[in-house]
Amino acid sequence: MKRAVTLSALACLLAVTAAAPAASDAPAAVRGATAAGKPSALDAVPRHGVLRVCTTGDYRPFTHRDPATGRYSGVDIKMAGDLAKSLDATPRYVATTWARLVGDLSAGRCDIAMGGVSVTLPRARSVYFSEPTRTDGKTPLVRCTDKDKYRTLAQIDRPGTRVIVNPGGTNEEFARAQIHRATLTVHPDNTTIFDEIIAGRADVMMTDASETRYQAKIHPELCSLHPDKPFTFSEKAYALPRGDDEFKAYVDQWVHLATHDGTYRKYEDAWMK
Repeated sequence: MKRAVTLSALACLLAVTAAAPAASDAPAAVRGATAAGKPSALDAVPRHGVLRVCTTGDYRPFTHRDPATGRYSGVDIKMAGDLAKSLDATPRYVATTWARLVGDLSAGRCDIAMGGVSVTLPRARSVYFSEPTRTDGKTPLVRCTDKDKYRTLAQIDRPGTRVIVNPGGTNEEFARAQIHRATLTVHPDNTTIFDEIIAGRADVMMTDASETRYQAKIHPELCSLHPDKPFTFSEKAYALPRGDDEFKAYVDQWVHLATHDGTYRKYEDAWMK
């Protein structure tokens, strides 16, 4: 009797095992899903034919929105076009601010955030970051007549120095952490903030070396101080929805190729040289 029961149980187990689908037979929708169960952007973007790109439009050379035409340009705007093309899609730019960027991406208002986005640990708690596109760091931008006055943080953080910063991003975070005795002013428009220094209403802005180089190029009155030796180390990358591992893997590979085959350097040189 016991042998018969054992054989019967074994037969049931074999029947259940045979009926279960193999992992490779799982539906494509399941294999291409994010951790939250949503379709991966790797599949959704080609299906819709649109890559939604969150970008601030106020950070040349990476992203700039022409107020007259509404058109976007910049290093990362060119990269966005290439990424969209690789996915059989066209880019659609979603206006955001530095304060809202992570929230807009996390809320699903865009598929990717591009435009000189710095990798930070607080941001990385909410979003994924792609493989970096370049290294960077905070360094001063001043009037050339003052280039010997504000080379160090100690020289900058003195009573009487007027430091200016744009709101909501890593520039403001750095300035508030470092400036205690100088006067710190938050200027709401990152496209006109450099005019404040030229006009003499502010003395110093500390921003990424890439931006200081570009602004010094287009404004001969301004000088970028020691951009090869910035105060901090940081990396620029593209922010991606947290949990979408398949899309991140694709963007990582795409960035890796673009930064090693000369594509990214070509776009950057067009703005920086």
